[in-house]
Amino acid sequence: MRKLVTSVLAGIGLTLACGTSVYAQEKSLTIFWAEWDPANYLQELGNEYEKETGVKITVETTPWSDFQTKAFTEFNAHGDAYDLVVGDSQWLGAGSTGGHYVDLTDFFKKHDLGNVMAPATVKYYSEYPGNSGKYWAIPLEGDAVGWSYRKDWFEDPKEKEAFKAKYGYDLDVPKDFKALRDIAEFFYRPDQKKYGIAIYTDNSYDAMAMGFENALFSYGGDLGDYATYKVDGHINSEKAVAALDAYKELYKFTPPGWAKSFFVEDNQAITENLAAMSMNFFAFFPSLINPASNPNAKNTGFFANPPGPNGDQFAALGGQGISIISYSKKQEEATKFLEWFIKDETQKKWAALGGYTCSAAVLKSPEFQSATPYNKAFYETMFKVKDFWAVPEYAELLQQLNQRVYPYMIGGEGTAKETLDALATDWNATFKKYGRVQ
Repeated sequence: MRKLVTSVLAGIGLTLACGTSVYAQEKSLTIFWAEWDPANYLQELGNEYEKETGVKITVETTPWSDFQTKAFTEFNAHGDAYDLVVGDSQWLGAGSTGGHYVDLTDFFKKHDLGNVMAPATVKYYSEYPGNSGKYWAIPLEGDAVGWSYRKDWFEDPKEKEAFKAKYGYDLDVPKDFKALRDIAEFFYRPDQKKYGIAIYTDNSYDAMAMGFENALFSYGGDLGDYATYKVDGHINSEKAVAALDAYKELYKFTPPGWAKSFFVEDNQAITENLAAMSMNFFAFFPSLINPASNPNAKNTGFFANPPGPNGDQFAALGGQGISIISYSKKQEEATKFLEWFIKDETQKKWAALGGYTCSAAVLKSPEFQSATPYNKAFYETMFKVKDFWAVPEYAELLQQLNQRVYPYMIGGEGTAKETLDALATDWNATFKKYGRVQ
């Protein structure tokens, strides 16, 4: 009898425990992202959400090196380990056509996100196919390529006098790509171990594309027509050719051994007194204003990617949007979290924690623009961003760009026109293979 009572009590206890577990599971969400500081900021923001709603947010991370592989392994298995993912913009095509992402088009219309968020960020973090009006992600971590520079070098009276004598105008933050090139040339002094500029040149993933795009878009060129996938006459247009020549010209003024450089090396160009100016994603600028990681922190300034010769001004997009995973059993709860995330007050908290908001209202606010030395440049950039192809075959297109552009940029093989004509042929064949063009 005693044994029976114990068993009954144990059974009741087990039932209660299971009930509590199910309840806890229902009141929790797991977000998958790569391992870096913004993911920590998102966890802090999630803790705020838990205090307000009782829904526990867990931001699960993995190193960048296996982020995509791990995410798509889970997607392809239709697993529900994650409820939301902060995915790269290039994933939009594969995420949507593969059935992995929940269609957020009605959510966008209901909350007018085309205007609530900076429009350029909505276009490239959220919409697929291009110009379709179909949305699959909410802009979460805005990012793009900007520039840091050595204020002490620029403001030195002797340097200013010498620059004006040589170029006929004042040394200042470059107003266009011509000035960017002139300043790079002016500070290129190998005998002093000082160099003009640091740019992206690595060809192992998207560094070369992200770097070249800053010249391409600001010279008025483009990758192609995002609606028709026509590339001939776009990626090899006169403007695109001029942009590639301009980007290669900048490479002449980089530090020695700069043929495989990306974000780590470009920050080192500033911290190790190598270059006057350095391109990098805004996401990597916080360490440049920290004296612990940059001995030149107080002398480091920032500016947005400058206009090209005809006044066009754009920058290559980085960053990610957040999507609801279609295999999640908690889609309704995930939608509530997104409704909370897009509120102005939440976006202010996100920015204050260190996240890069895409909220148009927050970006435009003087409070945001004065919060860090680079926020004003970030605001100027996020309304003028463009991105690489977001189609499922983007990796092939990226590899083809690297294989064509790198030999010209670094090895001096062929001409810019020959390089981009060949790239147009490659891309056209790829789009034919996937049935996007005849």
